[in-house]
Amino acid sequence: MSTRGSGLWAGRIARLATMHGKEAALAPPLARAGLELRRVAGVDTDALGTFTGEIPRAGSLHDAAEAKARLAIELSRGDLGLGSEGAYGPHPQIPVIPQGVETLVLVDAARDLVLSETMEAPRPVYDHAEAAALPALEPFLARIGFPGHAVIVQPKGGGPARKGLRARTALARAVAEAAEASADGLAVVQTDMRAHMNPTRMRALAALAERFAERLTCPCPACGAPGWGPVRPGPALPCACCGGATLTRGAPVRGCAACAHEAAEASATAQADPMHCPACNP
Repeated sequence: MSTRGSGLWAGRIARLATMHGKEAALAPPLARAGLELRRVAGVDTDALGTFTGEIPRAGSLHDAAEAKARLAIELSRGDLGLGSEGAYGPHPQIPVIPQGVETLVLVDAARDLVLSETMEAPRPVYDHAEAAALPALEPFLARIGFPGHAVIVQPKGGGPARKGLRARTALARAVAEAAEASADGLAVVQTDMRAHMNPTRMRALAALAERFAERLTCPCPACGAPGWGPVRPGPALPCACCGGATLTRGAPVRGCAACAHEAAEASATAQADPMHCPACNP
């Protein structure tokens, strides 16, 4: 990663609100951008939403990550806070494939800036299975890489969740108890998507931090403020066959969070393959 512009953050300390050890993935890339990351002790980020739904998340991924960043600033009495939020579930077009999205938001109260970066998590380990006893779960457990990836167990239909399970004896007991508590006689076992329980997600956070660090060291060409980078996808490219709009996007539009300056980049290609055209390939 380039260190161009790292002086923009020299001597600054960003406080991170996390309960799940995310600093291990986020701190090294940000340090290479000149920014020191420190975790806020005693913070309860579960109050802003949980993966298992006991506490619903309010607003978008960006809203939740920004709320965590501002909480970190408030608790540390600093002026720089970092928040992280992720969402995982079935792919909207291909439900049998999992999809994950990760967002980082940096709130710089001293500069009155809010900077963010979002990316899709590559090959997320997100899955679930239903069973009455442990033996029926063996294919699922092999598929997700248990016990490296921990699991959560709940009765089917709802009920108390047992989280962070990595030992087979504890898992077998939790499945039996959850199945007994369910009207259907089944337990729902799912991957624990908390970062410290899902090493694949932790690697995704590290990759996102690399991208974010690059953004932080890139000044706006108009005003010099840090954080110049993609702000929205480019326009849909026309189909090379029929000329209609396709699902392929051109180069993203880059922008500044400080002065609202934007610039559209030239796309590598002016047209898209017809395989991505809803008209030519419905």
